[in-house]
Amino acid sequence: MSGESSARLLVLHGLRLKGFCEAPGVATLVGLSEADVTAQLERLQSEGLVLHRDGRLTGWALTPAGRAAQETALKDELDATGARDDILGAYKRFLDLNTDLLTICTAWQMKNETTLNDHADAAYDAGVIDQLRALHGKLEPILDDLEATLPRFHGYRPRFCAALANVGAGDIDWFAKPLIDSYHTVWFQLHEDLLTTLGIERSQEGTS
Repeated sequence: MSGESSARLLVLHGLRLKGFCEAPGVATLVGLSEADVTAQLERLQSEGLVLHRDGRLTGWALTPAGRAAQETALKDELDATGARDDILGAYKRFLDLNTDLLTICTAWQMKNETTLNDHADAAYDAGVIDQLRALHGKLEPILDDLEATLPRFHGYRPRFCAALANVGAGDIDWFAKPLIDSYHTVWFQLHEDLLTTLGIERSQEGTS
């Protein structure tokens, strides 16, 4: 059963995933307009759920109360939509692919245990990119199921595809560079999204 997530939940959730971010970054992540995000942030700030920090780096972040509110909102959403079992099933399938992604990223960074990949060997890089494309093919059915269950998961597919296209076009930063929407960055955010949606602590992952 699918259901539209509220703007309030999306902004709380977006900040949880980003950690620290200005309104435009949250808007891009959760698929809302910047004006809607700003309005939500102002309301949440008045409730003590978010704060804005100024300085060398500026941005919004959840307060402890905001983090608790985000967790409650996600639980309420799963209960209201009856989506928990579907999301849990997709998460378990995603987790089966996670080790493969880490292995591929390691191969992208290191040709072997002692040799960094300087990306001068086009044939080697092409082989690793082919592995990433094959992994993406396995991810696609999981994205299908997540999108059918909760529409807020629709934002991941275009970001994955854009990163993969950029890598294929020769922009190697889009494979695993932090702080941009590289394939690894989007993967990490989806992983965190599934964990927080299900209320699973990363430190406890795979213990049950």
